[in-house]
Amino acid sequence: MKSVIVGTAGHIDHGKTALVKALTGIDADRLAEEKRRGITIDIGFAHLQLAGPGGEPLRLGFVDVPGHERFVRNMLAGVGGIDLVLLVIAADESIKPQTREHFEICRLLNIPRGITVLTKADLVDRETLDVVRLEVEDFLRGSFLDSSRAPIVPLSSLTGAGIDDLKRELARVAAEVPAKSVASSFRLPIDRVFTMKGHGTVITGTLISGTVRKEAEVDVFPLGRRARVRGVQVHGRPAEQATAGERTALNLAGFSPDELARGMTLATPGLFRTTSRLDVSLALLAGARPLKDRARVHFHAYTFETIAEVVLYEGKEVKPGQSALAQLRLQDPALLFPGDRFILRQFSPVVTIGGGVVLDALPLRRRVSREQTRAFLSALQAGDPETILRARAANRSDKGLSLAEAVAETGWRGELFEATAASLMQAGQLLRMGDRFVHPQAVESLKIALLDAVTAFHTRNPLVAGINKEELRNEFRVSPEMFPAVLDLLLKDGKLDVSGELVRLAGRGVVMKDEEAEAKKTIESAFATAGLKVPYLKDVLAGLPVDKARAHKIVTLLLRDKVLIKVSDELVFHREALDGLRKLMAEQKKKLPKIDVGAFKDLIGVTRKYAIPLLEYLDRERVTRRVGDLREIL
Repeated sequence: MKSVIVGTAGHIDHGKTALVKALTGIDADRLAEEKRRGITIDIGFAHLQLAGPGGEPLRLGFVDVPGHERFVRNMLAGVGGIDLVLLVIAADESIKPQTREHFEICRLLNIPRGITVLTKADLVDRETLDVVRLEVEDFLRGSFLDSSRAPIVPLSSLTGAGIDDLKRELARVAAEVPAKSVASSFRLPIDRVFTMKGHGTVITGTLISGTVRKEAEVDVFPLGRRARVRGVQVHGRPAEQATAGERTALNLAGFSPDELARGMTLATPGLFRTTSRLDVSLALLAGARPLKDRARVHFHAYTFETIAEVVLYEGKEVKPGQSALAQLRLQDPALLFPGDRFILRQFSPVVTIGGGVVLDALPLRRRVSREQTRAFLSALQAGDPETILRARAANRSDKGLSLAEAVAETGWRGELFEATAASLMQAGQLLRMGDRFVHPQAVESLKIALLDAVTAFHTRNPLVAGINKEELRNEFRVSPEMFPAVLDLLLKDGKLDVSGELVRLAGRGVVMKDEEAEAKKTIESAFATAGLKVPYLKDVLAGLPVDKARAHKIVTLLLRDKVLIKVSDELVFHREALDGLRKLMAEQKKKLPKIDVGAFKDLIGVTRKYAIPLLEYLDRERVTRRVGDLREIL
């Protein structure tokens, strides 16, 4: 059954609550003070089932709001999730101040459909009713309630005249309301909290997206705690589940009533986080005062309200009737998603001044130019998933965007993200690097930056074969998933070579000056001619025509290329001398498979200073194995 939420709006004492009762038989005024004073103070609820134009069943949930100017904040807590509005105007008073304010709030919330109801028609004559109708038509002209596309229904809640007409129009307009997506993530703003005998803590709200089932777990924001749903009611009746667009009551386990409050939100567990900063598009009403940069305002979204500071992305103020991109810095954290609508009220005196839509609920805390921010937010305003995902991936540069981050930022279900990502990857507009999705331009920029870094390293270190991989990654703080993927692309492009842990430009060798080449030859010759009676390395380096730093780099090259082999901290041998030692040990094994230190010294003609380090080297290389005071030749 299709569910539609209907909200009332209008000036105090224009008959909103009486109208709801005439339609549903339910008195939405539940508070004793409301009964005593005869005015609606807080939001109230009722429900009605109708048959649509084609006979299909429609379930309407009514949210009745207070009309007094002192209770506009309560009114705002009720209208956030409605699908269509009944703008109630008394025929004996016509348009009044809260008529105008409530109407503007509905426009700012982008409520797409509605019906204008002229109540108390029994109190005026036909001529007066016609005049009021003309005034209302003029007032609503060009809006979503323009009489050319939205009905105006005169009626009397007292006599019942016109109620059937309104029900027919309600059924017709409600049938046109697009069904809310049950495939979206579950989200339920709390508007009431109370205790029910035998059940414990109960909350109510308008389910704005997704579904919730009995025994499901939900996260409570901004508390960051989890609750279990012990029971579900939809429009006052027990149910196994509630779906988007329904007035819902949940019996929660794990919370006492004083821990919960209006303005909190229940949501799918483990996916989302609250925010204190919102990047938004806002618009000021034509009759508002200019809104200055850094101004404080009252912020309302669904049932949530707090104080916010407005930080404009361009200019020092927004003029009446104009729109602007801005960041709202909230005094209290909230769970909101892109696409959520909000209302702004002046800090003092408290009057409605504007509203807008959330574009980015989790803006990145990094320094970028305002031009970049405006371009990003403008892309988000485009609205289609592919443009939004492409912009979000680009906004994260070479860090990329994971599935979990995308869900937290957008409120999308994982299936929508993956389908959108697959379409973009097929078109070459998105790349996958490990578990992250990256904009191709970011990958190209990182490839260029890595190449520049390796080139700069070679320029600074001509005697070093290449830069260490980890050193290169840390220079850019690239994620562990991104770095090897981009490095692999550069290898496939033939731009870089990798040898072990060293990265170098493709075809790049060590570039030596004449004196460095001469020093290299001197070092190699000194150890090649020494055999196993090598000199100390420091003594060889002391006589070179290059400084100490370059001399050590040349030795590092010789060690890397295994021309020289380091046997101990002080002794370095030429590779050919050690190869000769291996052959000598193999021949010795044929004669005598075990040898002690003394015999080893005599065999190769060296002192103990060389013999012990060489034997330890042979042990490490598995040429020999120590057995007590002897070495067994393997």
